[in-house]
Amino acid sequence: MTIIIFLLFFIVFEIFESSWQKADSFYEVINNNYKIYKKNLFFYFLLNPTFIYSLFLSFYLNNFGFWMSSIIVIKFADISFRLYLMQKITKNESFKNIIPIDITMNIYIRYINVAVYPLCFIFSLANL
Repeated sequence: MTIIIFLLFFIVFEIFESSWQKADSFYEVINNNYKIYKKNLFFYFLLNPTFIYSLFLSFYLNNFGFWMSSIIVIKFADISFRLYLMQKITKNESFKNIIPIDITMNIYIRYINVAVYPLCFIFSLANL
């Protein structure tokens, strides 16, 4: 029963993250991130709860297997990459040479994380 509650929290946190970043294109997603980043960096990290939650689950469940570790590494890389892009914006540099194409964010791309990360979490439980 506890695992189901953990999974539901994971899904809710993923939906929350996708919702506050919601935009029609990738550049707009970065712009939404930048607005929060510009206000307060600590608040920005709080708006990425699944990274913090994944760390909590790893320690609480003593689960440092491949699937759980990959969730943490991908989340860390994602946040780091967005912070890198936002630093470019802060310095008035263009990040368009890194990402030359503005990707349209349809509903499937926007919410794929709601399926992928909880599934990885379920796979990680097989090792327990």
